[in-house]
Amino acid sequence: MQQKSCPSSVKPTDTAILAQVTKLASPYKGKEDMLIQVLKKVQTVVGHSSISKDVAIVVAEAMDIPLINVYEVASFYSMFATTPRGKNVIRVCKSAPCHVKGAAEVMEAISKALGVQFGETTPDEKFTLETCECLGICAVSPAMMINDDVYGELTPEKAVEIIKNY
Repeated sequence: MQQKSCPSSVKPTDTAILAQVTKLASPYKGKEDMLIQVLKKVQTVVGHSSISKDVAIVVAEAMDIPLINVYEVASFYSMFATTPRGKNVIRVCKSAPCHVKGAAEVMEAISKALGVQFGETTPDEKFTLETCECLGICAVSPAMMINDDVYGELTPEKAVEIIKNY
């Protein structure tokens, strides 16, 4: 397979990782309906890096589907990263129940504690801050999720203390 070039500001994905991506995606050649499941597996292989351009190309080629279809799915669903994320992804719910119970104050405290705004990653690549619409635990709002761990009944102080454990 010919190696595609990436923009100079983007570090190419390690060839060993690309080989793993090929191995994961190849069994699904011609099965575009399996793209979400393949990208879930790929995301675990690339970790907090991202489903970068070269990873998307390998998935498209291995599955024999258009590259644009891989980009559409990878960029639409928040579970997939198309830009590098920190080791820990913090998502704070901003839906109405969380907002009414103080999500804005929680978000402000987290942002201040980590020194980055929502949508950014800390310089040490340890945390990425994101918002989400609903975590499905409105009864214990405001809420946040760090990786796969969900926390409710947050105060600004409690949220910062939880993050210190990561």
